[in-house]
Amino acid sequence: MNQTERFESAKEQYQALGVDAEKAIDRTASIVLSMHCWQGDDVMGFDRKGALSGGIQTTGNYPYRARNYQELFQDIEKTLSFIPGDHKKLNLHASYAIFDDGEWVDRDKLEPRHFKKWVEFAKKNHLGLDFNSTNFSHPLAENATLSSENEEIRQFWIRHNIACLKISEYLAEETGEPCLFNIWIPDGLKDIPADRLSPRKRLMDSLDQILATPYDKAKVRISVESKVFGIGLESYTVGSHEFYMNYASSRGILCLIDTGHFHPTENVADKLSSMLLFHDEMALHVSRPVRWDSDHVVLFNDDLRELAEEIVKNDPRRFFIGMDYFDASINRVSAWTNGMRNMQKALLYAELEPSQTFKELQDQRDFTRIMSLREEVKTLPFGDIWNEYCRRQNVPAENEWFPLLKQYEKDVMSKRV
Repeated sequence: MNQTERFESAKEQYQALGVDAEKAIDRTASIVLSMHCWQGDDVMGFDRKGALSGGIQTTGNYPYRARNYQELFQDIEKTLSFIPGDHKKLNLHASYAIFDDGEWVDRDKLEPRHFKKWVEFAKKNHLGLDFNSTNFSHPLAENATLSSENEEIRQFWIRHNIACLKISEYLAEETGEPCLFNIWIPDGLKDIPADRLSPRKRLMDSLDQILATPYDKAKVRISVESKVFGIGLESYTVGSHEFYMNYASSRGILCLIDTGHFHPTENVADKLSSMLLFHDEMALHVSRPVRWDSDHVVLFNDDLRELAEEIVKNDPRRFFIGMDYFDASINRVSAWTNGMRNMQKALLYAELEPSQTFKELQDQRDFTRIMSLREEVKTLPFGDIWNEYCRRQNVPAENEWFPLLKQYEKDVMSKRV
């Protein structure tokens, strides 16, 4: 059978379970994903030279890393040519400010003009833009940032985040898409703290000072991102999940859930429905932890499928979905492509589930049928629906994109010497 025949056959098999594959394809294409810029250059950014810090690490020495914004733009465009979906965004860190005129400023002095080229790139590629303050990999981030006991250091990072808030508003105005401005800090301690409360009080005050800055809430959503621990911060993280969950709820902002920032035995997908009972919207960073927040490339595995299932069942329009992983051991365009396509696969897979039937069976407490039907769904020809989805989005099918990537590596990336 050719691709069209395979799709029609697969569509009939899903229809037998009450699932409309055509509607599933259309719904999946409308879900917005935000691609993280930092996979392309190993989170190095453009504003500093030197090693990463603040619990951030990339491992591996695969060649051809993007070394400047021109090469990063080039790799992003190639990646976008492999990713389906009608609506895409690009997620930036403040450390990716472009000082093309030779003028450098520190992070507390950043202005919208330092992201003008990103706006031009986004408009060219029909992308929205999201933004993150970069509270790591900086001399003043060696001990603490927004929770620092050093008032001069704390005020530096407050000014940085206020600058980022203004930049986020600029990005939203220019692209016409709401911008998610996310705040994550690496503050914490390696060993058992003597005082847990005071750093959190300082963090709360810092965030309050940032939020006191006037901004257009229709254009910018602010989120705060927790973490359970990091390298060198194994015993205490100031910005814990409990802190940010309560802070976000009390201040009317979003609590961002990063799938790599919890204990390995926690089910992150289970958190979404509880959060949505108290928030109209929520934000996600999708990663793959391996025993810790190691930011591995996202795979089409059980964890991702369950996360996507919760997104789909609870209305994807209520989510800001950002990707967040980085791997320097493999081709970086391949890493981007696999992770982004796998997120799309998981969303399409969730749209193709007979979720209403599952719900009715649960209400009837017919768990025997639920288990059996779930296993039956796993054997349906999902790949044929996926390839048709890619074809309609004018991107390569599953067996077609990798040869194109290898040719790009040979023709373009390998010249980076």
